[in-house]
Amino acid sequence: MSQLSPHSPAESGSPAASGGTVSRETVPVSRETTSDAPFAPDLSIGSTTTTPYEDYVKASVLTHLQQPLSDDPGEMAFLVTTQVMELWFTVIVHEWTTAAEALRRDELPVAMDALRRSMYELEALNASWKPLARLTPEQFNAYRDALGEGSGFQSAMYRRLEFLLGEKSASMLVPHRGAPREYAELEKALQEPSLWDEVLRLLAHRGYAIPEAVLQRDPALRYEPDPAVEAVWAEIYAGPQESELVRLGEALTDVGELVWRWRNDHLVATRRAMGSKMGTGGSAGVAWLEKRARKNVFPELWTARSHV
Repeated sequence: MSQLSPHSPAESGSPAASGGTVSRETVPVSRETTSDAPFAPDLSIGSTTTTPYEDYVKASVLTHLQQPLSDDPGEMAFLVTTQVMELWFTVIVHEWTTAAEALRRDELPVAMDALRRSMYELEALNASWKPLARLTPEQFNAYRDALGEGSGFQSAMYRRLEFLLGEKSASMLVPHRGAPREYAELEKALQEPSLWDEVLRLLAHRGYAIPEAVLQRDPALRYEPDPAVEAVWAEIYAGPQESELVRLGEALTDVGELVWRWRNDHLVATRRAMGSKMGTGGSAGVAWLEKRARKNVFPELWTARSHV
C-alpha cells in the first residue's frame, strides 16, 4: 500500500482546488519521482469528511478503541495486542468455516486454499505474543488490576475457534449468558460439526471406513480419538504421496502444529508474567494452560504416523 503524501492540499485558486490537474509546482515531488512515474498519488481526490481508505478499513474506528484503565504506559501495548489477537481469531474462524463448508460439498481445492491462508494467519497470530512474551511480574502487575474480572478465557471468538477444532463444551457458553448475540453465535457453533467432523465425513464419502458411530456422534460434544479413524489415516499416508488426501492431512497437521505453538506460547508468556498465580477472571491460570498445551488438534493425524 502506497503511503499518502504528507504535503498539504493545494490552496484555493490553484488548479487542484478548481478541479484541474495538480502541477509539479503545486505538489512537491521527491528526487526519485519523475514526471512519468506511474504510482504518484492523485491528490486531487479528496473529501471534507473521510477518504476511500477510511471508508473501507474504518481505521479511525480501530484506532480509537483503546481506552487504557491505568497510568502505566505498558498497558497500551497489552491492550492493542489483545485486540489484534481478536481480529486474527475472527479471520481464522472465517477461514476454517469456509474450509468446513467446502469439505461438506467435497470441494477440496477450496478447502485447501482456506487452510493454507489460515496457516499464514496463525503465524501472524502467534507472533502477537512477542510484545508480551518478556513481561516481568512487576511490569504485568503495573496494570493487571485494570483487567478486573476480564480474562482471555472469556473471548467469544476464541471459543468459536476452539469449537471448530472439536473442543466442544456447553459449559463454555456460561460466561456469555449476558451477551445475547455472542451467546447465540456460540450456541449455534456448539451444535454444528467441527472442521475435523467434516474431514471425516469427506473420507467416508470417498469410501474410507469411518465408523458410523463417529459420523453420527453428537457434534456438541468434545471429539474423542477413534482407533478406526487412526487406521484410515495410516492407510492414506501409506499410499501415494501425491494424493490430495495426503496433502489435506499435511495441511491439517500444519494447522494443528501452529495451534499447539499458540497454546505453548500463551503458557510461556503467562508463566513469565505471573508464575502459578490464579488467572484473571478466576481462571486457573498456568495450570489450565498446561492442560491445554498437552492436547493435540486432529489427534489421529499424529498417532497414525506410528503405524505407517
